Formats: sequence, C-alpha cells, structure tokens
Amino acid sequence: MDDLANRDRDRAPRGLGRLFGDLKVRPKLIVLHNAFFLILACAVYFSLIPLFEERVRSARMRETSLLVQIFSDDRPLPRLPGTEIYEFYEGTADALRVPQHVLGWLDENPGLIWKDQARSDFLYRKLPATGQYRRARLPDGFYREMIGRAQRALFTVLGAVYVLAVLTLEFLIMPLYVYRPIKMVLRADQATQEGDRASELIRDQEILDDEIGQIMRSRNVTVAELRRHEDGLAAALAQLEKTAEDLRKKKEMLETQDRLASIGLLSASVAHEVNTPLTVLHGSIEKLMETPHDPATRERLARILRVTERLRKISESLVDFARARKQVVGRVEVRPVVEEAWNLLAIDDKASGVHFTNWVLDEHLVVGNTDRLIQVFVNLLRNALNAIQPGGHITVRSELARENGRPWVIIAVEDDGPGIPPDVLPDILDAFVTTRLDAKGTGLGLTVSDGIVRQHGGSITASNRPGGGARLEVKLPAALKPVQATSG
Repeated sequence: MDDLANRDRDRAPRGLGRLFGDLKVRPKLIVLHNAFFLILACAVYFSLIPLFEERVRSARMRETSLLVQIFSDDRPLPRLPGTEIYEFYEGTADALRVPQHVLGWLDENPGLIWKDQARSDFLYRKLPATGQYRRARLPDGFYREMIGRAQRALFTVLGAVYVLAVLTLEFLIMPLYVYRPIKMVLRADQATQEGDRASELIRDQEILDDEIGQIMRSRNVTVAELRRHEDGLAAALAQLEKTAEDLRKKKEMLETQDRLASIGLLSASVAHEVNTPLTVLHGSIEKLMETPHDPATRERLARILRVTERLRKISESLVDFARARKQVVGRVEVRPVVEEAWNLLAIDDKASGVHFTNWVLDEHLVVGNTDRLIQVFVNLLRNALNAIQPGGHITVRSELARENGRPWVIIAVEDDGPGIPPDVLPDILDAFVTTRLDAKGTGLGLTVSDGIVRQHGGSITASNRPGGGARLEVKLPAALKPVQATSG
C-alpha cells in the first residue's frame, strides 16, 4: 500500500507539468489544440515542401540543360510561344549590356558559354563567325518564385484550416460538449453548497452519454443518496426533539403534581388548625349580630360574617389539594364573581384608597365553580392590591376569544404598580415565589389559583404592561349556551 502511494506521488506532475495542470480547462485545451496544430503544420510543411523543392530542382535542371543546348547552337534563336521568359537576345555587347568582366572572358573564349549562377541568372556567348553576342535568362528566378508561392499557399491553407478548426472547436464543439457540461456541474455543486435542492441535480435530458455524462449521473445519484440520508436524519432529529418535548412536559406535569401534592398536605394541615378558631369566631359574630347595633356596625358585622364564611370555604378548598373532591360546575357569570372577590378584600383599610374598576361584560359567562373562581380572583386582586401605592388603580376587563375552534373568556387583572421583576416573571406561578414573603404573604396564592384554573381547563399567564404595572390573564372555557350543572 505504501509503495502504491509512493508511485502515485511520483506520477504527480511537477514543474511545468504542474503549472499546466493548474490551468483552467479552457486555457488548457487552447494550449493543447494550438500545440497540436503547430505540430501538424510542421509535419505537413516538412513533408510536402522538401518533396516539392526536389521536383522543382529536377525540372529546373532539365530546363537549364535544354536551354544551354539551344543556346550553344549557332542556329538562330527560336521564337516559340512561352520562350519570352528566357529573354533570348543577340546583338552587340553594348546593346546587350554585357558586364565588363564577362565581356573580357568571352573575348578570350569565343564560342564558349559563360555561366555563373551564383552571380547572375544570365547566360552569355560570343559567336565566332559573326562576332555578335548572345544573352539568355536562366529560369532560376521562376523556380524560386514557384517555391515561394508554394510555401505561401501552404502557409495560407494551414492558417485557414487552423482558424476554422479553432473557431469550430472554441465556439461550437467545445462549448456544447465540454464547457457547458462542466459549467452545469459547477452550478449544481454551488447549489448543493448553498442548500438549493431545486437546482442541485442535473436534469437527465441535459446529460449526454460520454464520460462527462457518466460523471454527472454518478454525481446525481450521490447527491440524491446524501439528501435521502439527510432527510432521514432530520426526521429522526425531529422525532427526538418531539420526544424530548413530550418528556419535558411530562416532567413539568410530574413536578407540578409533586408541588400540588406537597401543597395539599400543607393545606390540609393548615385547614385543620384554622377550622376550630374559625368556627368559634363565626359563632361569636352571629351572636353579636343578635345584639342591637347601629346600621353601620351591623353592615360591618355582616361583611365580617361573609368573610368568615368565605374563609371556611377556602379552608374546605385547601383540603382539595390533599384529596379528590367533587365540585359542582355550571354557567358562571364572571362580573359578579369579580365583584364578590373585591368585596371580600374591601374590609382591608388599604382597599379604601384604591380606584377599582370592574369592566367585565355581563354577557361573559364561563363553565366552572363559583366559589373556586371567587378564590382565584381574591388571590389575584390581593396581589394587585399589595403591589400598588395608595390611590393606585386596579382594573379588571374581559374579552371573548376563539382558539382551536373553541370559545374562551379572557379576564385580565391589571394594576399600575411597579410590575413583576424580570427574574421572577418566568416562575411567577410556582409555589413560594414572592419578593416579600415576610410582609405580603406566603407565595402560594398564585400557585393555588393556577391549580384551580387548570382544573377548570384554563390557564393563567403573567406579564408586565407596556405603561407600567402587572397584568395577569385568566383564560377559561366560555359558556355560550346554557348547560346543566354536573359533578366532576
């Protein structure tokens, strides 16, 4: 395995090969087909031109031999079509413009032919019989021009073929069959990285059957399988989160039941201790009622008697936390319940300086037990009364709402006190949550109220008003139609 890895590393390109490998596909292909056409042009040139030059050289030699043979004959020069290129002339040295060094040689060698292809394309000869001179042009320039034209024509053809081939490759074949598929893969990969599932798979009708198409199909299968696993993991995670939420709710319910059980035991003990002196107090007030008093005193005694009766009912309700007890439920008008709760608190001297407003609508009715609901609003109003300053305001208002297809009555108890501290607000309904246990209560009022409201199928929520003060909302099932009293 190590040897194989070492061989793979040895095969990795280095130097110029590495630089070439780092190029994008398009520049890389441009370099490749330019190199291919350069090699092809060189191969064609060095294959055809030497052969053509050899054939031209043979033809030139044959033509030169024939021209020399004709030129050395003493007969008159032929005047045939096409022979004008040889420039056959006969005359004096001045007429033919014979160079001095050639003229001297001819005078010394009459009848012989002067030929020096390295210095001149002309043949010269002096006729012994007449003393005239002859001149003829060798076809060397013609053949050189022929070779030049052949080279230029070959370069032109190769250049035209190269340009056409490059244009065809770069603007037709390569964009359609190479660049476009590569761009499709890159765009799909970008969509995969961005989580765009609608664009991360390449459509089958756009995939060809070549190697790039095989890569595309393999990629589609891989991405689809990856997404399938991701969806499975997401579903499993959602199920785990749902299970964890269910467990959390059950844990909260168990904790609430534990707290209520503890409160029930405590409330039963307190009720037992309170019942005896409360009975004695109730009897004493009844005897005092039999004694003549002024109307104001009798009204005050009657109010205290109602309070003691209310305390007895509260004592009985405390026992409900320790043992199950049937409660009579029916249609309850909310406004009288709130009025009665405030009247029970009105014996407190602090209540005399408070502005209380009951804006609960008469038509708002709920399904519940009147005594238990009075207990709820007594606790809520007492908390509001303890929170505000003398001359403060307590307002109770109601509204009808619909949730999950069911009608509900929402009763809000608002005050203009300092509000609920942010650190206390999340746990305000838990037992023993209060900032002044020594002066304002035990911290059980809201917990008891929450338990009663939950038994009625409702809920209590606490918040702070935007303008200052606390707001506690009681949501209870609305009784829109008359219902018969039942036990439950």
